[in-house]
Amino acid sequence: MGSIASYQAAAGRRYRVRWRDDSTHRQVEKRGFRTKRDAEIFLARTEVARTDGSYTDPAAARATVGDLGTEWMRNKRHSLKASSYSSLETSWRVYVRPRWEDTRIGDIRASQVEQWIRELSEGTAATNRTKSNGVTGKPRSATVVYRALGVLAGILDTAVRDGRIARNVARGAQNLPAKRSEKPRRYLTHAEVVQLAEAASTSTYRTLILVLSYCGLRWSEAIGMHVRDINFDRDRIQVNRAAVEVEGRIVVGAPKNWERRIVPFPEFLEAPLREMCAGKGPDDLVLTDADGNHLRRAKTSVGTTSWFAAALERSGVERLTPHDLRHTAASLAISSGANVKAVQRMLGHKSAAMTLDTYADLFETTSPTSPHASTKGALAADVSRIVQV
Repeated sequence: MGSIASYQAAAGRRYRVRWRDDSTHRQVEKRGFRTKRDAEIFLARTEVARTDGSYTDPAAARATVGDLGTEWMRNKRHSLKASSYSSLETSWRVYVRPRWEDTRIGDIRASQVEQWIRELSEGTAATNRTKSNGVTGKPRSATVVYRALGVLAGILDTAVRDGRIARNVARGAQNLPAKRSEKPRRYLTHAEVVQLAEAASTSTYRTLILVLSYCGLRWSEAIGMHVRDINFDRDRIQVNRAAVEVEGRIVVGAPKNWERRIVPFPEFLEAPLREMCAGKGPDDLVLTDADGNHLRRAKTSVGTTSWFAAALERSGVERLTPHDLRHTAASLAISSGANVKAVQRMLGHKSAAMTLDTYADLFETTSPTSPHASTKGALAADVSRIVQV
């Protein structure tokens, strides 16, 4: 049981509350109560919290976001893949630390978090990119805001589990920006895929376009594919790794979601894939640059040049990204009659529900007939032709 005692301060009589912390077994006190009644109410609340397990040590809540965030980031670096950690580190360094580093976790209020969210969305939040004239930059996208908030919330989650604070005020924010996709998803037809591949400047690029468009591999999975990963007897590719470009360097690791999978490829891809594997050992890369190294991601933004952008221009296909070819693979598979589980396994989604959520428009509009079957022979002939270019 705690105790209450009065003491004389410069501003007059004040009261202190003393109690014993059950976890550290040391005496704790809080001073400055103007009336004995205020002290009694605080002591009563403290005793209830000690009884129901919601008690937190006021001293532990004095730790700053900077103190806890540094260790939180170290733990994330140990548990996350390099690409995922890089995104978190950027959010922490650019957005979270400049605003919250010196703030005590016990002093953070929900209203302050919501104000920060608004400032990020407006482009007025303090960042480490603030210019000397005070201009902080342009409004941040919903994705950037969500990621920055997620870092702060993750740090405070740890503080809650440690018993430093009773609840996480970064959870349940009311003014989060809506996520909107301004660019409509682009699905290529069989004919457009052939046009694009035919316009590529090398056989490696042509084969890469076909693999992305018909197998649904992510870019990192396609460029990380080894010769031993291809089973020509069963027309299967085993996705064992991903080669992700992180801050200018290639980092090889497990595929996204840590899920290895086996993906079928159509018969007409056997010839170009065999060409890519010719003269190579089992552990060699299938698709490489001129020096035998991993291919670098092709840039497609306006004003940039790359082999992929050049192929788009020559083919007459409207601007899209290599990742859009993954959507094309889903579209072509669904139009050929593939069910949701087959598409899920091909794409490596965590669940069929995720596949349905992503491509609901395709499943809703799929006809019972299969256009792929009627064009299979012509398509094989087209692929055979373009790989000879």
